[in-house]
Amino acid sequence: MKRSLGTRTEINDDGELAISVRNLHKSFKLPTEQSFGLKQAIFNRLRGIKGYREQKVLKGLDFDIKKGEFIGIVGRNGSGKSTLLKILAGIYYPEKGEIVVNGTLVPFIELGVGFNPELTGRENVYMNGALLGFSNEEMDKMYDDIWDFAELKDFQDQKLKNYSSGMQVRLAFSIAIRARGDILLLDEVLAVGDAAFQQKCEKYFEELKTKNQTVILVTHSMDNVRKYCNRAILIEDGKIAKEGNPGKIADAYLKLWS
Repeated sequence: MKRSLGTRTEINDDGELAISVRNLHKSFKLPTEQSFGLKQAIFNRLRGIKGYREQKVLKGLDFDIKKGEFIGIVGRNGSGKSTLLKILAGIYYPEKGEIVVNGTLVPFIELGVGFNPELTGRENVYMNGALLGFSNEEMDKMYDDIWDFAELKDFQDQKLKNYSSGMQVRLAFSIAIRARGDILLLDEVLAVGDAAFQQKCEKYFEELKTKNQTVILVTHSMDNVRKYCNRAILIEDGKIAKEGNPGKIADAYLKLWS
């Protein structure tokens, strides 16, 4: 069964692929000058002044991710990897190309996305679950596991605005990994939280490898690429520069700085 969302398509079947990306393009319009009022905007348009320049971020990406792969996506800042992640998560939509997602995808991209500081931790868990597409009944089954992993059960009925940033990270990550999704989408998760929480994340990642969970990890840590990933993709200037063995991709990434 297919559900089409513009150029994004979600499939529920027993195929081998978790994600397929074809000819993916994305650009943004960046303002070059201010237009003070409607009159000035019309005048600029008549003179052929657009008032913006187009920044092409992704330039025709093609790749597949198999079910059970732990894949790393690496690249320098501005290469397009975070934009790619947001397109996969459905936050951005491409202007050209197709994405096919086989199963449910759970993103952990930015701290605070989907959180309301005026609501309690309990309320935020259910709201975040709803944003990820889970029913209250499904979240009921995950609820205790989420708080146990976060080690914040004593704070579940406090408003989120009273949580420290570290506590919010722990809760957000716990929701993401306990949401029972088929595909886990992570952006630099090991760079947040205290040392003890990072060790807990590392242990969990080791468990994911044994369970053949499909994971997409965007990171600047080549140690994590070598340690966890069984394949990696290097993005440079909006294109795939290399893909394959994580050790070789890590070496290629480090050579970009030499």
